[in-house]
Order: sequence, then C-alpha cells, then structure tokens
Amino acid sequence: MIPSPLPTILQSPGVTGAAKHALPASEPVRQRISQLSGEVERLSEQVQELAAAAGLSEHTVTRLDIFHGYIGVFIAAFVITLLVTPLMRVMAIHHGIVDRPSESRKAHRMPVAYLGGVAVYLGLLAGIVFAYTAPLHGLIDFHPSAKTQTGFAGGVPLSVLLGMTVIMICGLIDDVVGIDPRAKIAGQLFAAAALATQDVGVKVAAGVIVPLAKQLGLPTTIAGGFETLAFTIDLGVAVIPIDVVYWVGTAIIAIFVLGACNASNLIDGLDGLLSGVTAIATGGLLVIALTLALIDDGARSVGPGFDAPRIVLCMALLGACLGFLPHNFNPATIFLGDCGSLLMGFITIVIVLSLGDTGRTHLVLAGLIIYAIPIIDTTLAIARRKISGKKISDADDQHLHHMLKRSLGVRGAVLALYAIGVAFAVFGVLLSEERGRVTYALVLVFAAFIGVTSFKVARRDAIERQVLRAESRRKIQPGAADQSAVSGPPQTSKLSADEPAQAEHLGQGEPTAPAKSATQAAREGA
Repeated sequence: MIPSPLPTILQSPGVTGAAKHALPASEPVRQRISQLSGEVERLSEQVQELAAAAGLSEHTVTRLDIFHGYIGVFIAAFVITLLVTPLMRVMAIHHGIVDRPSESRKAHRMPVAYLGGVAVYLGLLAGIVFAYTAPLHGLIDFHPSAKTQTGFAGGVPLSVLLGMTVIMICGLIDDVVGIDPRAKIAGQLFAAAALATQDVGVKVAAGVIVPLAKQLGLPTTIAGGFETLAFTIDLGVAVIPIDVVYWVGTAIIAIFVLGACNASNLIDGLDGLLSGVTAIATGGLLVIALTLALIDDGARSVGPGFDAPRIVLCMALLGACLGFLPHNFNPATIFLGDCGSLLMGFITIVIVLSLGDTGRTHLVLAGLIIYAIPIIDTTLAIARRKISGKKISDADDQHLHHMLKRSLGVRGAVLALYAIGVAFAVFGVLLSEERGRVTYALVLVFAAFIGVTSFKVARRDAIERQVLRAESRRKIQPGAADQSAVSGPPQTSKLSADEPAQAEHLGQGEPTAPAKSATQAAREGA
C-alpha cells in the first residue's frame, strides 16, 4: 500500500526540504482525498441505515414538523366555519338580522346578512376542543418539550375561552338589537381581566421593567419562576406585596384588548378585508409561535409557558378565517358584524400578548408590527377626527380601505391591503429573528409613507382651503396698503373658514385690480 502523502501536505511550507519535493505529487494526493471522501460518505450512509433499523436514529425536529403535528386543529376550525356560515346566513335573513346600506360610505347596495361572527366563533371553538380531546383521538402530535407541564397538553386557558365568549356575546347583542358602547367596553375589560387571572400576557412588561430596574440599581426578585420587580406595603395589620411586572402587564392587557377589538372593528369595511388581513397576520404569528416551540421556550400546556396553546390558537384562528373568507369575499353573502370583528381582534391580541409570556417583550413588538394595518388605520382615524373637531366615535369615509376603494375598486383595495399585510408580516418575522435595526428602519419608512399619504388624502380639502385663504389675503393686502397712506391704519380683510366658495373664487379667478389712491384719482380727473 502506498503511504499517504497527507502528513507532508499538512506541514507548514518551507519547514523541510522533503516538503518541497512532495509538492509535485499534488495530483495523486487529490485523487486519494477524493477516494477517502467517497468512502466516508458511504460509511455515513451505512451508519444511518443501521441506526434507523435499530431505532437509534435521532430526527431533527423542524418548524414544518411541528406544523404538521397540529394540522388537525386547522382542519377542524376550517371545516366547521365553512359549513356553519351558510346556516348562519339563512338564520340571519329569516330573523331580519341584516346590514342595510343606509349610508353612502358603505360599499354594498343590497342588504347583507350578519351573524358571520357566530360561525367564526364556532370554528374557533371546534379547533380548541379538538386540541383538548387529543388524548381521546390521538390526532395531534405535540412537539417535544422538556419543561414542566400542568393540565392538558395544548389546552387553551379557560380564561381565553371565557373572554372570547363574552366578546362574542356582546357583539352579537349589538348586531341583533343594539347595545350601549359603554356596555361593549365593559365586556372587553371583563375579557382582559379574565386573561390576567391566569397570567396570560402579564409578563409582557418584564423585558422592559426588569432591565430598567437593574440599571437604576433596584433589587429584583424571583416570583413564580420569573424575575420581577416587587415591593411591599406595610399597613400595620397586614403587608401587601406588589408585583410591578404583573400589574403593569395587567394594565397593558386592558389597553391592548380595547385597542385591538375596536381596531379590527374599524377596518371591517370591505368584503373580505378583515378576515383576509387577520388570516395573513395569523400566518406571521404562527411562524413565530412555531419557532418558540422549536427552541422549547415554554411548556406544551398552561404554565410556565404557552407554546402549545399559542400554536392551537393560531391554527384555529387561521382555519376559521379561511373557512369564512369564501363566503365573505367580494361579492359577500354574509358579514362578520361586530360579533366577528371584535372576536378576531381579541384572539389576535391574545396571541400577540402570549409571545411575551416568558419575558420576550421584543416578540410582542414583532407581533404588533405583524398586526400593523388595523393599528395604523385606527391611529390615523383618531388623529384625523381630533383635528377636524369630531368625536372619535363619528364615522367617516376616509379610512385606508375607503381611499383605496375610490381608486382601485372593492377587490383592488382589498388585495392591495392584503399585500401590505404580507409585507408587515415579513417585517415582524424578521424582527423575531433578531434582525432588529434593519427591520425597525424598514417598518418606520413603510408605516410613515402609508400614514402621511393617507392623512394627506383625507385632509386634502382642508389643505386646499388653507392655501386659498392665504392666497386671497396676499392679493387683498396690496390695495389696503395703498389706501392706508390717506385713510390711516390698514384694515386687513379676513376670510373665515366658513367661506370656502369665496376663497375658491378669489384664488382661481382673475387677479383683483389694486384700489386707486386719492392722488391718482385727482390726476385722472384733471
């Protein structure tokens, strides 16, 4: 057997004269290396085959594997929603629970049935129950986890079920007979309080408060397996412990639930818009949820993590949205109503809040970016109505979807917002992958462009009136200046905001001739 020249090649160049004489044999060396590489590959394949036959092989779990394990939840939610929606439509028409197009800002011209939200609720419930009954049918392959588990694997907290039921009932009553807005807000706050009782989302502030406390030199403590900032209040007869992270998180839950429910309600203005945008956002959230399950961030059941319940909620919401979308896409045969729009906003924000369940606050921010379309539209609506002197609850036709509809039509506007939703979902996923600075910059530019453009279009009339008033004052002032030499101080002509017709005439008509002074008039008379 010919000795291998590998040791000679691996020596440092110029060390010995033998190494220099070995260089011309490079071709045989390359051939030998190629032969050894082929033998190593063949041996590796044989080892894997023998390990698989003996049941000793280890398969690396991927996000796609975890997705396949929970696909039954998606199917259950999709099928139930798809089949129940026509029944809800018939029931709504029979009882007169329909949306009548009494306002010009509405896109439809014929009455359309409500109660689509009930079908979505039943689809969500079917997916959640499917996960609860997994030990009976065995159709869910839960991802592996080394964390301590309590309760059913993949069991969604009862507080989430209670909250979504209360939200659905409040919206349903509003669709059928009408309800005071304060009662709807009370229902949403009740749902938020229910989440806090089971610590769903209360750790959302840990990623900010704990590092800030350390920077300020404040002592932190461990409570429930998590680091937090706590102090006590001594009342003499009793000592009350205060967990800052818990109570700040509870306040954030209330704000987020109120904001998300009403933001979803505001963008539900075109056929298929909310259900499609929510489905896209849920897809982005699902990618993050699968990643957290892959790294075993939490347990497969409630406490101390939220990995499996989070995936179940994503799968159920995605299935319900896609099951309802064929009935709701233009031309729609049924609408979600407040029942469905409030429900979709609630479940989406629960998923977003759960991303910070182990203190990963930056993932909550990523979730909000994924859900950016309703947030941007609601923020612009509030600012627009405040500037115009209107109530926040006053309806108008200057939402993002209204502007796009006037240019692209109903379907074009919906598809355009779908594309924007996909872009924000990609940004959110990138942020969750620790690509922070670039993602923040892209989101800032993208959101700013959308916000400024929509605000500019919505305020176009006011901006034009402002310009015309300024132009009218500029053209009137020269005449007043000539006359001031004879008659004293100038009298500025003021044009009020209530005279747009006069401003338009002065701004677009022929230039007004300057007034003649007394000296000029005397000369002409002579």
